[in-house]
Amino acid sequence: MSCVIFGAGKIARGFVGHILTLSGIPFVFVEKYKPLVDAINTRGSYTVNVMGNAAETCVITGVHALSFEDREEIVSAIAAADVVFTAVGGKNLEEIVPFLAEGIARKASAGGNLNVITCENWKKPAQILHDGVAGVMPSSDYLADHVGFAEAVIMRSGIEPDEEQLAKDPLWVNVSNFWQMPVDGDSLKGKLPEIRCVSPMRNFAGFLERKFYTYNAANGTVSFIGALLGYKDLGSAAYDERIIDVLEGVYDETSRALAKKHGIPLEEQIAFAGTSRAKLQDKAIIDTIERNARDPLRKLGKDDRLVGSANLVLDCGILPEHLCISIAAALYYVSPGDPSAEELVRMRQEEGIDAVLTKVCSLEPEGTIGKLVKEKITLLKEWGWIHE
Repeated sequence: MSCVIFGAGKIARGFVGHILTLSGIPFVFVEKYKPLVDAINTRGSYTVNVMGNAAETCVITGVHALSFEDREEIVSAIAAADVVFTAVGGKNLEEIVPFLAEGIARKASAGGNLNVITCENWKKPAQILHDGVAGVMPSSDYLADHVGFAEAVIMRSGIEPDEEQLAKDPLWVNVSNFWQMPVDGDSLKGKLPEIRCVSPMRNFAGFLERKFYTYNAANGTVSFIGALLGYKDLGSAAYDERIIDVLEGVYDETSRALAKKHGIPLEEQIAFAGTSRAKLQDKAIIDTIERNARDPLRKLGKDDRLVGSANLVLDCGILPEHLCISIAAALYYVSPGDPSAEELVRMRQEEGIDAVLTKVCSLEPEGTIGKLVKEKITLLKEWGWIHE
């Protein structure tokens, strides 16, 4: 029994590698960035610091990483694996398709099932990998019958270490005290090994949407409004009463819409929203506004956390008043050094808000949500939150 982890970043080391170690399952990292590969292989260990739960903090030992240059070893590792996890970032998924395709082709000769589980904050990452592999492999019954491509929801956050922690261990990773990894059970082939925290579930698409439009919408709200109000860390912003007022409105709007769409009791969805607020306000988690608000052009996309939530809410007959405050704040996000944020500023200043609503958010500037967002921009200026 063995696993392969594509990626060796914070989630790969601090969640996937952590739970595999706790489950007694050997694994190997596959990482594109050669200096990180060298650091892992030189040290052979790293620290996972569970913020707010020191008893679970541990040093992961005996770790090894392969570089993209080690193609034969990567293919052999995939062919011998029971599960391949990915935590490479959605925009990098296509780069690992050739390795997967070759490894799967070799595993077909040996037989047995292989499940590929994506740990990505991206739209349909498992589908991207499946279609990519199917596109380069000859027609294969093995691929159809024995290889599963399943998404996971990552409830744990990986957070940058401070200078003191890095001095102790340059591979140190801080993680939030969240342990469950729900996985799309309907997309798996056969039974997974017993991996702590991994929970195959039915109706995964519904849960995924509930998580995204609850947790991510709330995170976007606190991040972008927090940035306007001058906060640097997420936890402090989540206690500001001005932000809480908007956040509670966002939870109300998304909860009523999600409960209606998925046919679940409103009380159940409200309780789920409560877990999101508890995470945002967990003082043990030291996380930055900049990290959470990074790449605003993507996060303002039509299906993403804020605009996607607003569309869902409106489709369910509810006016997304508070979500439009969050969108308005996001449109005025400024972060020098973030290329996406810099382009957002350029578009807003040179082309105007209507152009951003059209090109970035895929919203009609004079449609219900577009007009409401512009009303909220005026409101935020009146409140003194937006300065131009």
